[in-house]
Amino acid sequence: MNDSRYRKVPSRRLSRLASFGQIAGGVAGGMLAEGARRLVRGEAPRLSDLLLTPANATRVADQLSRLRGAAMKLGQMISLDAGDVLPRELTEILSRLRDSAHFMPPAQLERVLTAEWGAGWRSRFKHFEARPIAAASIGQVHRATLPDGRVLAIKVQYPGIAGSIDADVDNVATLLRMSNLLPSTLNIAPLLTEAKRQLHEEADYVREAEMMRRYAGLLADDPAFLLPLPHDALCGRNVLAMDFIDARPIETLSVAPPDVRNRVLGTMMGLVLREVFEFGFMQTDPNFANFRWQPATEGSGGERVVLLDFGAARAIEPATTAAYRRMMLAGLAEDHAGLRDALLEVGFIAPQVLARHGAAFDRMISVLFEHLGKPGLFEFSDRSFVERIRGEAETIFADRAAWHIPPAEALFVQRKISGTALLAVRLKGSLPLRDMVEAAVTDAAPNPPLVTVNP
Repeated sequence: MNDSRYRKVPSRRLSRLASFGQIAGGVAGGMLAEGARRLVRGEAPRLSDLLLTPANATRVADQLSRLRGAAMKLGQMISLDAGDVLPRELTEILSRLRDSAHFMPPAQLERVLTAEWGAGWRSRFKHFEARPIAAASIGQVHRATLPDGRVLAIKVQYPGIAGSIDADVDNVATLLRMSNLLPSTLNIAPLLTEAKRQLHEEADYVREAEMMRRYAGLLADDPAFLLPLPHDALCGRNVLAMDFIDARPIETLSVAPPDVRNRVLGTMMGLVLREVFEFGFMQTDPNFANFRWQPATEGSGGERVVLLDFGAARAIEPATTAAYRRMMLAGLAEDHAGLRDALLEVGFIAPQVLARHGAAFDRMISVLFEHLGKPGLFEFSDRSFVERIRGEAETIFADRAAWHIPPAEALFVQRKISGTALLAVRLKGSLPLRDMVEAAVTDAAPNPPLVTVNP
């Protein structure tokens, strides 16, 4: 077996800690080498410039992909959420974490499945494909066929992942502090606590099966979506068996006709608005691998969006929904003061930011109104406003004493919204965004009941 994608998952605490040591050591060595090169050229390098180099990003990405688990998950979040903040080269390198996880070697996989299903587990299947069809941060997926011919997708959790979450998150936080990228006055403890809680939920496959059923209930009458359902007889805390759905990666929409591409993107953006304003329930992980699509075929109706991975599904607090509604209504009305108040209420900005940089913030709002307030189709590929906002934001970012972390609840919701918008940017979508938002915030009931489905 010479496939470079196979690499044993370090499951013991000491081996994972050693991997973090290798990350820190490699980054430090890279910083010294880059600093020496710049000094020879007569430059006076800054610490942040030495840290954020493509070589160091490659080192971090490679090590996190080997560790998997919470470490890799946090790297994925950085790569997805910071597309307009980090340099493009670094974002592209870190984006490899979305689909670059290594596979468990067959012997390790055998031990995991024997522990879950017992010796002789292969007799449960007509065929079990040993090579994974997908691998991510917490587990890998295999295709299997039951004796009756039904085809399943079997998600198998990497060994030791659940037990390593707290330590991995703490180790990543330590690397961030050591890098001096975060001000010492910034309190990240609440965010770390919430990140640990969500990652523990994602590692609980019994919970994910319940969330899958709940989400299927919410969309039961919507033919635009297709979801797998769990196969209970083979499910457990570390193994999740579900329907296998044959579909295309969502990124392949880039070569689909524009009308198809925009219909699918409209379906996805509409779902996000329903999650916030109608369901009060959201799958908060916008990783592109969680979405696939089926083209329209004779007898099947239109295109269908396939939704996968419900480990990050969670309820949205009514107060958060209400704050988002006020924020959107203020934006639609181009009400500067109302939008500032709504952003303060939801926690996206802090009073000290407005006190120190109110004028720059108001200019950013004006740019957004000018760009997003246009009637008709919104062209996601038009990023002309980003540089204007970046110019104003640089002043605020430079004032490290004004840095602020929004509440975790708002961050997870906004991550899904931003991730879906980023997909629309990548696919150069065109949507009547203003009309879609207006319909969502004015037509939805303030506190709609949640649809639940019993397991």
